[in-house]
Amino acid sequence: MIQLFDADTGKQLGEISEADLEFMRSQMEEESDDDHDYYIHSSLLPTWQDQGADANLLSLLTTAMAGKEDINVRWER
Repeated sequence: MIQLFDADTGKQLGEISEADLEFMRSQMEEESDDDHDYYIHSSLLPTWQDQGADANLLSLLTTAMAGKEDINVRWER
């Protein structure tokens, strides 16, 4: 499983699957092969839901945002 963290605080947000990571990678711009962090705005989540994102991934991100408009997330294996 892939661990997802709040990139600003270092707080662990939870685990996502390899398929969830691949979905995020397909949606986000990576600056390099070593890029393991993403800026996610809350307006992306409904679009991701429409595109078939896993409910666990969406729930994890929604909970992590906790009313904020955006979050920087980092992942690691």
